[in-house]
Amino acid sequence: MASGTSVNGTSIGNGASMNGHHGFSIERLQGLVQRGRVHSSIYTDPAIFELEMTQIFYRSWVYIGHASEVAAPGDFRLRTIGRQPVILVRGNDGVVRVLMNRCRHRGAVVCETESGREKVFRCWFHGWTYDNTGKLLSVTAPEGYGEDFSVEEHSLTPAPRVEMYRDFVFASLSPQGPALVDYLARATSMIDLLVDASPHRQIDVSAGCHKTVYNGNWKLVGMDGYHPNFVHASVIAMWQRKADSGMGATHRSDPFDGKAATYVRDLGNGHAMLDLRQHRLDHYPDYAKFLASTPGGKEYMEAMFARDDEERARTLLAIAGDPHVGVYPNMQLIHNQIRIINPISPTQTEVIMFPVLLKGVSPEINALRLRQHESFYGPASSGSPDDGEIFERVQRGMLAQVEPWIDISRGLSREFVDSDGSIVANVTDEVPQRAQMRQWLALMTGENSSSAAAA
Repeated sequence: MASGTSVNGTSIGNGASMNGHHGFSIERLQGLVQRGRVHSSIYTDPAIFELEMTQIFYRSWVYIGHASEVAAPGDFRLRTIGRQPVILVRGNDGVVRVLMNRCRHRGAVVCETESGREKVFRCWFHGWTYDNTGKLLSVTAPEGYGEDFSVEEHSLTPAPRVEMYRDFVFASLSPQGPALVDYLARATSMIDLLVDASPHRQIDVSAGCHKTVYNGNWKLVGMDGYHPNFVHASVIAMWQRKADSGMGATHRSDPFDGKAATYVRDLGNGHAMLDLRQHRLDHYPDYAKFLASTPGGKEYMEAMFARDDEERARTLLAIAGDPHVGVYPNMQLIHNQIRIINPISPTQTEVIMFPVLLKGVSPEINALRLRQHESFYGPASSGSPDDGEIFERVQRGMLAQVEPWIDISRGLSREFVDSDGSIVANVTDEVPQRAQMRQWLALMTGENSSSAAAA
């Protein structure tokens, strides 16, 4: 095997394959994730990236999209699972499917347009045609095939497992594994915070998206409450000067200064959140005044209090659809958006950001949600470009391999297990990073996450 990075005197390889783990034994992988630190090769090594595709993206649940994106029969969106192309489509029978975007003849993609509405998908290589449920309708020059050729057996291949939670569509390329609700576990109640912010308990993700590609590893996109006062210092200052600047933007005190009632929370299975609930509730009176001054705001609040008890209604209004949660490995619900993280290579990642609208609120409230999303995440925004830049600086810095360990120990001495079993610490602590690394190691080694407690 060719030489590679050394961990404790042992080469960890540069891409050779052995025992189905690209040259990485379980022991070697376990050596990359230690208590409070991880080896930087997990962000840079091409062989590790290939193993991540196999062990993480092709075996666990991956977020594909929201059902509202394919609201009518024939609506479709092109997505990826790791690097494999798929079609999210609602068939003419009303069923939402995830189909592999690959002709069953010679393997060409059958859909090239990013989104739209179609009755059929046609392969441009040899003309095979499929309906929007994936069924093969016809082959060209059928006389070239024998009598035993089965049209039914050559339909587009569906993802082995597809399940939805609250209209969030997930797929797995593995036919076996836990049910989606079991995998999401404690994260389900955080998804509820977004969906239930709508008086109708429905959200709309059809407003378009922003896309960005940064030159860094996909695992850098984490739930990090330590960076805002440095990477987004100007934004934090603006929030404090003008607290009532958007839906949920009530930050009269800095939520990331380590002193506010804000926390990080490990929800299990790699899912983690910046828990801003109490901080937002502390500022609810100010926010309620702002919301009441917005057209449709009073009616929105009245509808929420009529539907839910006072505590739940106040919480949902204060959070404003922002649970600030990461669902491992590729989805985040942050501010007014759903975010998909697509790994391209060890050093390149695509992030797609979908603004979320609430059904049952006034157009003015949803317009505010869109404007706030654009202000922080658009191409000329105040926040998202900062994140991309810092991720690229991290990736460049990790090329220095004299001391290749990355420290993720912040808050180890003060984290605690809450009554619901989640691990909690100060908002600036690295509980989410340790949570994600535990799940990373568990999936990479094929072991249960409980056995990867070294992170």
